[in-house]
Amino acid sequence: MTAASVQATAEDGSMHIALSGEIDLANVDAVEEEIRAATSHQPNAVSVDLTELTYVDSAGIRMLFSLASRLRALRIVLELIVPLDSPTRRLIELSGFESLAALRPARH
Repeated sequence: MTAASVQATAEDGSMHIALSGEIDLANVDAVEEEIRAATSHQPNAVSVDLTELTYVDSAGIRMLFSLASRLRALRIVLELIVPLDSPTRRLIELSGFESLAALRPARH
């Protein structure tokens, strides 16, 4: 089974979620459940940091679309933080995800 880590930090009504490792069909349900738990208190905004994500497949992209749709329905702002030179960023850009959430470069 592939390994992924979800680290959630709440601050001033916002939730920051850092994903690392690999997200694929084998672990996407567990990752999604951790993200749902982290956002269950309905923060004002959610940022998902993919800087340390080394691999994501279509199941992971589907999970991000599901998260974006759920948060949009709750009127919670979502942004993804992805390095400009990341293969993950290219995949997210090709998927059209920017129509649902802001896509930001990694913060240094």
